[in-house]
Amino acid sequence: MSAGGRALAPMLPGGLPWLGHALRLREDPVALLREGAARFGDVFSIRLAGTRVTVFLGPRAQSVFFQAPETRLSAREVYRFTTPIFGRGVVYDTTPAAMDEQMGFLYPALRDERLRAYTRAMQEEVEAFVSGWGDEGELDLAAAMNELTVFVASRCLVGEEFRRALTPDLAHLFHDLEGGINLLGFINPWLPLVPAFRRRDRARARLGAMIGEALAARRARAHASVDFLDALLEARYADGRALTDHEIVGLLVATIFAGQHTSAVMATWTAVLMLEHPDYLARVLDEQCRVLDGEAITLEQLRRLAVLERAIKEAERMHPPLVMLMRRILEDVHDRDLVAPAGGLAMVSPAAAHRLPEVFAEPDRYDPDRFAPGREEDRRARNALIGFGGGHHRCIGSAFAQQQIKMIWSVILRRFELTLATASHRPDYATFVVGPRPPCRLRYRRRRRVAVAVPAAGVGQPA
Repeated sequence: MSAGGRALAPMLPGGLPWLGHALRLREDPVALLREGAARFGDVFSIRLAGTRVTVFLGPRAQSVFFQAPETRLSAREVYRFTTPIFGRGVVYDTTPAAMDEQMGFLYPALRDERLRAYTRAMQEEVEAFVSGWGDEGELDLAAAMNELTVFVASRCLVGEEFRRALTPDLAHLFHDLEGGINLLGFINPWLPLVPAFRRRDRARARLGAMIGEALAARRARAHASVDFLDALLEARYADGRALTDHEIVGLLVATIFAGQHTSAVMATWTAVLMLEHPDYLARVLDEQCRVLDGEAITLEQLRRLAVLERAIKEAERMHPPLVMLMRRILEDVHDRDLVAPAGGLAMVSPAAAHRLPEVFAEPDRYDPDRFAPGREEDRRARNALIGFGGGHHRCIGSAFAQQQIKMIWSVILRRFELTLATASHRPDYATFVVGPRPPCRLRYRRRRRVAVAVPAAGVGQPA
């Protein structure tokens, strides 16, 4: 087959009628896509639900994907199923130009001075969360990280008013939002009588009301804050228009939702992999003792935690939160002698790309030092490490996520001795943001001597 005089990318054989490779992709996307690369190279096709999907796998091909403009490869046309979560006229439910402006409103909240201001709030939230753990016990690691990152993101981005209202029993609201993202949501996110969609809509209404109350309280305050809510109140579109309350609420939900789930999964995998490799964990602990020498943890100290940072990057490489990134092809995409035809979908897969042996040496082996000075395997080629995306749509919150994860494990590792209570942790590809398959449980014991302490601001309970 050909389109416009160029050949279509070769189709991976197999699959079911209409569903195509959907079931295999759900079961083990890395194996499926590595098979495609082994047979056909860095550009090939699969079929999903009757649609041809052109896969770009490997740094060179991934650069074609990431460098394409929105007019050719559209994220908006794929991710509009998020509209019931984020709201009408927000992010993927607006024009590309308006979406670019809305994403630009994030930058003030992620500047260096604001990241520095968030550091204390992050530490207080983590200290408060673990203060209720007791001297020893066991908990669901993934659930705990989900709850904790909800609290941290809410405190830093929406502010103390919203965080105080977000009690542990309400943290599930974000889980209900995520539950609304499934195959039916891709087809029609407005289908009635779908239980997951009803829970999604109830959670969105509750969160919207809570953020609306925080917004009213903030407007009544005389002094400014340093969180994202203030940044949105101050923001103006290019035509001078201020954001409506509806837009502010939608952007806050979108920011917390997008960042919290990926941070929670990366925090979970970071711990799982470190605890499965005690030799590397010992180096992380040694670095903690050398760098963290006072009561409060500063942003400068977090940035000096290079050994821990490499563990986070290796978790991102081995188990990126998002297995696939998709775009709708609006105009034919030409790559060498192949064409990805308009009307289909284009895909890159961080999970598969990070397991290519020509990019990362012994890719199935845990080796955080692959990111150490002198090796830096992620810098040998552009778009090699793509856990946070790439190009125009690269996640601008990656620094916030890394800072949050460093703070979480710096606080917890100083206070507790940790071991895994479960084994053989494999990715749960049935979920939108891919964490370990349950059970994934953490066993902890409080250290007898703690070098530093910060008064707790609240209580967090084991999940």
